[in-house]
Amino acid sequence: MDRMNELIDLLNKYAYEYYTLDKPSVEDQEYDRLMQELIRIESSHPEWVRADSPTRKIGGEVISEFVKVTHDVPMFSLGNVFNEDEIREFDDRISKEFPNHEYVCELKIDGLAVSLEYKNGILFRAATRGDGTVGEDITHNVKTIKSIPHKLTENVDITIRGEVYMPKKSFERLNKYQEEHGESKFQNPRNAAAGSIRQLDSGIASKRGLDAFLYHYPLTPFKTHYESLMYMKKLGFVVNPNIKLCKNIDEVLEYIDEWTQKRSSLPYEIDGIVIKVNDIDMQRELGYTAKVPKWATAYKFPPEHVLTRLTDIIFTVGRTGQITPNAVLEPVRVMGSTISRATLHNQDFCIQKDIRKGDYVYIYKAGDVIPAVDRVELSRRNGTETPFEMIKYCPMCGSKLKKREGMVDFFCENIHCPARKIEGLIHFVSRNAMNIDGLGERIMEDFYNYGFIKKISDIYRLNSKREELIELEGFGIKSVDSMLENIETSKHNSLDRLLFALGINGIGAKTAKILCKYYTSIDSLMSANSTELSNIHDIGPILSENIVNYFKDENNLKEIEELRNLGVNMSFTSEETIEDETFKDKRFVITGSFENLTRDEIKAYIEKRGGLTSDSVSKKTDVVLVGEAPGSKRDKALELGITIWNQEKLFEIMGIVEK
Repeated sequence: MDRMNELIDLLNKYAYEYYTLDKPSVEDQEYDRLMQELIRIESSHPEWVRADSPTRKIGGEVISEFVKVTHDVPMFSLGNVFNEDEIREFDDRISKEFPNHEYVCELKIDGLAVSLEYKNGILFRAATRGDGTVGEDITHNVKTIKSIPHKLTENVDITIRGEVYMPKKSFERLNKYQEEHGESKFQNPRNAAAGSIRQLDSGIASKRGLDAFLYHYPLTPFKTHYESLMYMKKLGFVVNPNIKLCKNIDEVLEYIDEWTQKRSSLPYEIDGIVIKVNDIDMQRELGYTAKVPKWATAYKFPPEHVLTRLTDIIFTVGRTGQITPNAVLEPVRVMGSTISRATLHNQDFCIQKDIRKGDYVYIYKAGDVIPAVDRVELSRRNGTETPFEMIKYCPMCGSKLKKREGMVDFFCENIHCPARKIEGLIHFVSRNAMNIDGLGERIMEDFYNYGFIKKISDIYRLNSKREELIELEGFGIKSVDSMLENIETSKHNSLDRLLFALGINGIGAKTAKILCKYYTSIDSLMSANSTELSNIHDIGPILSENIVNYFKDENNLKEIEELRNLGVNMSFTSEETIEDETFKDKRFVITGSFENLTRDEIKAYIEKRGGLTSDSVSKKTDVVLVGEAPGSKRDKALELGITIWNQEKLFEIMGIVEK
């Protein structure tokens, strides 16, 4: 036991030197050798294992569910500012009460807020922010993060707040693993960190390469925030090395300018700068609103525009036959992910922007998600660029393309075009349709080319191909069985998901739900005529004809019957609408991006409460929801005098505590 205690103390000391001081005193090889010796001792004597043993960071603990934790001190969110004027307004409010004050500036780590509770210097419990008052116990996963100490350098009772994040290298490694195993890739490091920290099995979390920075001591006895940070570092916590004590708001703005330029050089993602009054007594006198501290705010970076070269323009065929030009780009990192393709929408967009092969273009993520081309950098042209030219024939089947009346897009009208079939199959299994995990785009293309899936119903016959699938490169028993289980589960989806998944021209997820309010089974919908359908709000004559024509097609009817025989649900089973007068019968339009919520999640929330959502602002619009970096819809709402809700207002109604 003496040797075990000696090893634990040594390894904890070396970890402190490595993670906190950034001054390792031993080589990695020596650390690993001592760790293996400790593992052998603990394996032989499990009754000796100490709570602060570094082997507890390896993972393996599995819990059945997350236990709720009430925070002793609420975990408040921060208010946001977006430009210099708003930063100076924040400073003016502070200066009215305290003319002489300092700020501490910190990088705003794009991760997941956590609270760490220590008793007598030993990590006792870790919890998520939750709603700010009640979070979830994630101790089993936090213990696997190597930079979070199990034992502090002093035997104190203390609660510390910080951010768990996923470094860029860990994110790239995780997505490579996901791709190799036919699983969905994570959208960005923040989502990956949040998904990892909420695993029931700590063995999974331990392999994800999570890290953490600690930045807040809620009940600090020190006079300044900066002193508190230094004490946290002394205890063994990793405090971000790029914090800065600023004497005035001009130094704050200089710090913001510096890190706006340098953010891409960091090994982790940041989405802004946190500005805090340094003096703790001032913080306490300034106090809080119902949701945020008055003594701190977060400057949020604007959407990132990155310059890269457009090396080629290729054309893809969608499930409806729509032809879309796409930019092939020299790979570049934008807001947390590497981008090598971006949509160019249609011929009119390319001509209007004068986009040419060989151009240097600025790209960004529309809504912080979809890669898009903003503009051409004309000063970089050298005369070798090739002007855009729309193709005349389908790149997959060679059919002559047609431009439909009243539309800007070109279409391949060949219903047997392989590209249309593959895109239709990919759409069927996608998240907003039948939501079948394990059947990503690449796998669906492979299965089509191998002959396993040629039509939708073949998806539900894959269980008969189990042994063949297991033999495919990159697959195995576990991944195949998981995929087949997900396929089986999808049979129980509600009818609205199936209608959207079938790919009826013009029928999106929202329209499918509207239809299901009137036709609760597919049989009743199939027997409806165009007059009945066009009388439904938001359907209209064109969609009515599309629906009727779809169900007239003998091939479609045969496929639906096969799906029925294979056990796919054909009835509407979604939850009942919640009666909420705030949303009932009102029409909402969403513009910009919202922290921690996708547009689809907001739409689902509204529609479940009897509201309607639309993609365009008109006199019929009741409310426009305005997030970060809104587009012209906000201006249109102001012009028409339509009610606007910002993120704070929306989250207040939804009962969400902002980050």
